[in-house]
Amino acid sequence: MEYQKLIACHECDLLFRKPSGVRRLVACCSRCGARLKGIHGVGLPLDGICAVTLAALITFFIAQAFPVIELKANGMVSEATLFGAVRSLWTGHMRLVAMMVFCSAILFPLIELLVFLYVLVPLRIGKLPPHFNRMLRVVQLVRPWGMVEVFMLGVLITIVKMVSLAQVIPGTGLFAFGALTLMLGVVAAFDAAGLWRIRDELKLRRPRGVRWARVSHRRAGLRRVSGAQKTASTAHPTAQRAGLIACHTCGLVLKRIRHQPHQHCSRCESVLHERHPHSVTRTLSLLLAAALLYVPANLLPIMHASSLGGSEDDTILGGVAYFWTSGDWPLAVIVFVASVVVPMLKLAVLTLQTVAACRRSAWLPLERARLYRLVERVGRWSMLDVFVVALTVTLVHFGSFAVITAGPGALAFGAVVILTMLASHQFDPRLIWDNIHSRKTSP
Repeated sequence: MEYQKLIACHECDLLFRKPSGVRRLVACCSRCGARLKGIHGVGLPLDGICAVTLAALITFFIAQAFPVIELKANGMVSEATLFGAVRSLWTGHMRLVAMMVFCSAILFPLIELLVFLYVLVPLRIGKLPPHFNRMLRVVQLVRPWGMVEVFMLGVLITIVKMVSLAQVIPGTGLFAFGALTLMLGVVAAFDAAGLWRIRDELKLRRPRGVRWARVSHRRAGLRRVSGAQKTASTAHPTAQRAGLIACHTCGLVLKRIRHQPHQHCSRCESVLHERHPHSVTRTLSLLLAAALLYVPANLLPIMHASSLGGSEDDTILGGVAYFWTSGDWPLAVIVFVASVVVPMLKLAVLTLQTVAACRRSAWLPLERARLYRLVERVGRWSMLDVFVVALTVTLVHFGSFAVITAGPGALAFGAVVILTMLASHQFDPRLIWDNIHSRKTSP
């Protein structure tokens, strides 16, 4: 069928013909600028990505086994590992915060690496692993929630913060996490959706190679659908208007079956939706909960310090002021942007998107699409303060001399980060461009 040779943009639903040769290129939508996923020939060679993934898995276990930082003060020594940080939060009655740190810095990255290797190694030798569909969906599901790079930045900020209090000794785990961050960046740049084409070739037993070319920063020229695929009412042929539906898991374009309310993809078995059901309602609900928690997240103490000289509570803005007055203004700016500006930006941008979608507004669609992508990319960095709290609680634990515990503000702030990320995932960016179509086609 002709529609099986098409590809749809996941952010604006615009249809394109699949390019015949895009090796060394990056394909982007000509209307909204989003990167098109699931195109064969983009990314590291299969041998290279297998090697990087295996090396990342080995480095991951090294990073977990050795201390990240050691602290020496008055003859006492304290060290922090990532598991130790989770354990300190758990025993300190901050179990929800401990689960956030454990899932984002340990569980989800480990699942991605293990499942990715489970899929890649058999493909490398020309075999299709059992449960390929489910395993690849797991990779795509957990990938946005792994935050090792954010944890690494939190380690660096913690080191600067602790230097004025005691002697800080970088541990083996610190260098392992640095290397792991770079390797996970390479793995994350690999488009896992492109593996579905290899799966199809193995299913059909075609004697074709599965080697991939390197990616560059040039854009691949894609042709829009023309002729029979274009409708008379719009110059922008979309899957919805053409009676088609695109799978967001594997990228396959299928014919929409109207009498099937829960249509499944014929390739990966994912549930298909023309638009995410109740997208605006779910996004607004999550935003409302995040906005309510944002106030106590900034007012309540995020850490509580007890020492022989007394006790002190530290809020997010208090930490920013500490770095600023200490002369570490670059770190003050980083913490302020990640912990104050980014959450406010996410709340404001997603509120704008949902209100515009409710009003079917055609106002600045390209700018709103860019804002949505910006929120998607920077939202994870708000977890920075949570990781700093986890490491500080683990390091500063010298009995009656000095103890730091997590405060209720850490729980509220972590909840704000998770809720806003869920809200951005629930919002369907195709609603931005649907409103443009309705305005242009109205009499």
